[in-house]
Amino acid sequence: MKPIYEPRGKAKEYGDYALNIYTGCPHGCFYCFAPNVLRKDRDEFHSHVEPRPGIIEATRTQLERERITGKLIHLCFTCDPYPTGYDTSATREIIKLLKEYGNHVQILTKGDGTRDFDLLDGNDWFGVTMDGSSFEPKNMPFATQLMWAKEKGINTWISFEPTVNPGYSLICMLGMASVTDKYKIGKMNYFNLHTDWGEYGRRAEKLCQELGIDYYIKDSLRAEMEKKDAEDRR
Repeated sequence: MKPIYEPRGKAKEYGDYALNIYTGCPHGCFYCFAPNVLRKDRDEFHSHVEPRPGIIEATRTQLERERITGKLIHLCFTCDPYPTGYDTSATREIIKLLKEYGNHVQILTKGDGTRDFDLLDGNDWFGVTMDGSSFEPKNMPFATQLMWAKEKGINTWISFEPTVNPGYSLICMLGMASVTDKYKIGKMNYFNLHTDWGEYGRRAEKLCQELGIDYYIKDSLRAEMEKKDAEDRR
């Protein structure tokens, strides 16, 4: 097993390297693509969560053999590095290993990642997913986590992908700008929400520019914006 890998497709837009720590995720997002990718029953994926067998040892072996260093490694794509209600000590050990070998981490979670802030520094990124599917996080409020991260000198970011509720996402972009260094913004790709994605992308980009915050529009949303521009020119 080689836990560290290069993402493909849409995931590639998040970073050059990634690592998935757990077998499942309890957060139960209706749009989650991971069960299909992993060929797992959805209910089993959301109820059976534990560190992948041998994940820590395999990570150390790969780091040593391939001399992986100086990379920004995303945690995680097919799971959450901080699954609510579960022991996340494996995440802490993975972060320690990656940092020991001179790498940096880019965390994306819907859980509470504050327990490992002592391991992170100004070369790391701590991010949360705000998709608008629920209005209250199950753990410590996202704004508090991001504020604490910034106070400790950790880079902060928010993933607005997939966007479930465009209006809510725009409100969050406005309200969270003071505690966030970068937004990554995308559409809903696997469900038809009957949303004018081109208009949403336009409004999100304009708002980010007005706020002076760094941002990245995912390719699929950018395509909708370009389509909207072409229609307006006709």
